[in-house]
Amino acid sequence: MIRILLLATALLIPGVLSAQLVNIESKRMQTDSIRFTLNADFSFNHTNNDGSQVNQIDAALTTQLKSKDLRKIYFFLGNYKLIDSGEENLQNAWFLHGRFNYKFSQLFRFETFLQGQYNQLLVVEQRNLIGAGLRVKWIDKERFTGYAGNSYMYEMESSDQAGTTNYNHRNSTYLTLSYTAKSQKFSIANTVYYQPLYRDISDYRILEQFRLDIPLSTWLKVFTLYNYYFDSKTPLNTEEYTSNLNLGVGISI
Repeated sequence: MIRILLLATALLIPGVLSAQLVNIESKRMQTDSIRFTLNADFSFNHTNNDGSQVNQIDAALTTQLKSKDLRKIYFFLGNYKLIDSGEENLQNAWFLHGRFNYKFSQLFRFETFLQGQYNQLLVVEQRNLIGAGLRVKWIDKERFTGYAGNSYMYEMESSDQAGTTNYNHRNSTYLTLSYTAKSQKFSIANTVYYQPLYRDISDYRILEQFRLDIPLSTWLKVFTLYNYYFDSKTPLNTEEYTSNLNLGVGISI
């Protein structure tokens, strides 16, 4: 079954492009026994205002493949955003993430991942990383679902502004909890990431994301998405934080 999400770019791009820490939990496809899923969006916008021209390209792709025994999951997420005016790029950013998940039991899962991202507007313009760890399903109730994970990451961070390239060993811990009302009139999900350096735990990143979905029908819903990102130490030895609130409408087919 292939699901096409109207406004998938609105869901993916703000969290990905406003900070260099991404909530992969919100991008996972909870498809039970469905072995293959694919979401894809592409948009192009051209504006000409008295000769001043602006072009914008948004593209997003999410796909997931499960093995026949449903124990192995291959997941890929990618997006790209370009905004240019004349010969100047106002924003140029891309993000790629690949993940493998192996289910040992209903409780424990092993996962490993690769990730690359670039955003010319941030202090850390480019970050590439590889990691692996364990994922635990700590709540499995009719209306409540909870996951926790802990991973080791080796990352490369490049900053043109600071003129530095750093290679770090970092820990990544996340906790997520979701609830669906018995009436099915709304669902909420909250995820928190904490990523400190092993050699200096005062150097850490935090991502908090809260999401509320309100179905209007079997195929139409409205949603609210709030993101908060904090980096305790950038390559310029400064703190950096971003927050954004997104309101939108989505459809599923």
